[in-house]
Amino acid sequence: MLWNALLLALREIGRNKMRSTLTMLGIIIGVSAVITMVTVGRGATAQVAAEIASLGSNLLQVRPGARYRGPGGVRAPSKSLKLADAVAIANEVTGVAAVAPAATKGALAVYANSNWNTSVTGTDNAFFPTRNWEIAKGRTFTDDELRGGRPACILGETVRKELFGSKDSLGEAVRIEKISCQVIGVLAAKGASPFGSDQDDAILIPLKTFQRRLAGNQDVDIIFVSAERGEIAHRVKGDIESLMRQRRRTSPPKEDDFFVRDMKEVVARVTSTTRTMTALLGAVAAVSLLVGGIGIMNIMLVSVIERTREIGIRMAIGARERDILLQFLVEAVVLSSAGGVAGIVLGIAASAAGARILAVPLVLGPDIVLLAFGFSAMVGIVFGYFPARQAARLDPIEALRHE
Repeated sequence: MLWNALLLALREIGRNKMRSTLTMLGIIIGVSAVITMVTVGRGATAQVAAEIASLGSNLLQVRPGARYRGPGGVRAPSKSLKLADAVAIANEVTGVAAVAPAATKGALAVYANSNWNTSVTGTDNAFFPTRNWEIAKGRTFTDDELRGGRPACILGETVRKELFGSKDSLGEAVRIEKISCQVIGVLAAKGASPFGSDQDDAILIPLKTFQRRLAGNQDVDIIFVSAERGEIAHRVKGDIESLMRQRRRTSPPKEDDFFVRDMKEVVARVTSTTRTMTALLGAVAAVSLLVGGIGIMNIMLVSVIERTREIGIRMAIGARERDILLQFLVEAVVLSSAGGVAGIVLGIAASAAGARILAVPLVLGPDIVLLAFGFSAMVGIVFGYFPARQAARLDPIEALRHE
């Protein structure tokens, strides 16, 4: 019975090829839109999470500043961090893999006839493991350079390209404001950060060199802390907060004049936002599936009217009500399912193109493909049932009289 109904449905669809194609178009667009929106959204989520993770391994950031105040969300001013704070964290907090104090300032870098405004960061060798940063060429700082504050520098790829072009930069002298420092290394390129800034537009120098010859103070802007394992980062964060409260004497009821940021929490917030946007886009795209379903119902109602005499003849020779119902219901499901298959093919192609254009990974899950196809089939059943029931309830005598 079902096989015969399927053959009849295919015959009827083949008889009206143009009308059937236009009817399926709504389903095709709906399925492809859902797959494309969700796939590209997932790719964007994965891209953002990977970029934030690239900022550092199990990274915690300790910064000075009280809670946000006022409508502008500006942190109240507070005293700066010191190198001793970083030493205390490294010595007194368990579960810490590396601690890197850092201070940053904008400065003009000059080499020969080239100059470039960039950010100069004073830090030590712990900066590289905490920030997941590798040296592409050259070496890191020696103990003598770090302890003695000697003017050695490591260039980001953007700075190297702007100052040296295709020329080898190792061993050359770069002037940073009034400091002439020797280039000892070049950082591996990282590209843009999740927040839009160019991570390669930077110069690293020893922290003591920065403090003595650029900043003129002993302040530290930020302390990067890398936890040994991701699962203990939350505990390490709590221990750092307790230690910093003791050192800065901010026990309750006095408010903290510092904050510790766990980058995993940032990843969770950002990915939650992008997932919500992906779900919203998918829901909007799914509306076109409903429009396609209405189109199927409309065409099936027209088909019932056109084939009223055929229905009367079938009933007269013994077809039961459920046979007529099944015939038209199968036809609606075939239309929607065929549109679903075509929509899947189009959606996969559009997802690949969108991922390539937006430079995000292609995260095509079988769940969204199956969900989109199942939804398209369900649309055929739901919107095809009413026309099928109307056809099945026709009076055979009145149907035979229909012209």
